[in-house]
Amino acid sequence: MRDFHDLQVWHKSHELTLAVYEATRNFPASELYGLTSQTRRASSSIPTNIAEGCGRGSDKELAQFLHIAMGSASELEYELLLVRDLSLLSTPDYERLNTLTVEVKKMLASFIRWLRSRPKR
Repeated sequence: MRDFHDLQVWHKSHELTLAVYEATRNFPASELYGLTSQTRRASSSIPTNIAEGCGRGSDKELAQFLHIAMGSASELEYELLLVRDLSLLSTPDYERLNTLTVEVKKMLASFIRWLRSRPKR
């Protein structure tokens, strides 16, 4: 079992989630239960799954939750593209959030590779 607070990828994904919540604050009320909710859920799912995986008993279980977090990050990548193309998000905001998302995905991939390379415990 690990403390998720010790992981850089958790901190970066938490930062991303806070930025997504801020960026979606001014989305139209008509999107509250649509794109606003979906984008926020995809972003918050990343650090949530990292934290849950850290609470599990094995590296194999942690890796499984990191894969789920990776899927959520990929979902967020698309949601950000969609809201930009619908003009709900400015291009600079999109680029900032997308860069953070890609960085989190790279960190997740590295962490998963590292876990897989470790001797089984």
